[in-house]
Amino acid sequence: MSQTLQDFSTLEERITADYPSLSRRLQQTARFLLDHPQEVAFATVAKLAERADVTPSTLIRFANHFGFSGFSEMQQLFRTRLVDELPNYNERIRAVRTATGETPDSTELLWEFAEANREVLDQLPGRIDPRQLERALDILERSRAIHVMGARRSFVVASYMTYALHHIDKRTFLVNGLGGMYGEQVRNIEPQDALLVVSFSPYAEESREAADEARKREIPLIVITDSNLSPLARIADVSLVVHEAEVKSFRGLTASLCLTQTLAISLGVRQDKARERSGQPDDEERA
Repeated sequence: MSQTLQDFSTLEERITADYPSLSRRLQQTARFLLDHPQEVAFATVAKLAERADVTPSTLIRFANHFGFSGFSEMQQLFRTRLVDELPNYNERIRAVRTATGETPDSTELLWEFAEANREVLDQLPGRIDPRQLERALDILERSRAIHVMGARRSFVVASYMTYALHHIDKRTFLVNGLGGMYGEQVRNIEPQDALLVVSFSPYAEESREAADEARKREIPLIVITDSNLSPLARIADVSLVVHEAEVKSFRGLTASLCLTQTLAISLGVRQDKARERSGQPDDEERA
């Protein structure tokens, strides 16, 4: 897929621009898709084709026209739009039920979430570049202190990373913005420290500003994010891209938590080896 069509607004602009040159059937498809984006996010190709009064092959041809390998790839942009515009869980639940007519029971949802998260965990090691992982650990190991930030949904990952780093005796601070003090906390980061930012689409403004400030001050910056096209990935010293499970517009954090756990424990192993080489006693020996 073309890099220019990585979000719904760009796709919408492209459809609008190309509309006059589309065939009658593709124009009909365009009108339906843009008029019913919520339904498009979740319904099957067969159901959408019936609702738009076109054939399933027309929907696929429409997606191909705009550079997608298939309809499901284009549909993902509609789902992402829904997640970004409907942050309230109750609104998303109503949107899914309206679009699909489904009311899954708790056991069905448990199986869906478990299966989706299992798949992303299976894929995680192959998606993380080992060189980037080691570069991130080099930065963390050299740093005097690590500052960790994650706003909104990412806060869970950032707070766990802070917890884990404390348990390997690494000086760590959670940039939590308490009292609206994000800016002040970021300004307290020293050049010999490191900043780790966790941020996923739609990329919280607070996280973007913190990353920009770190870049300006030449503070080592590690980013955990969901796309190489993320505005934070483009300015980071090291960018680790994770793909999370998504079930009915609800995105998980399993892969990100697994990655942060790996970073923390790997750093602990490095520190332990360094102590062995220097002859520094460990905690039990000091006791």
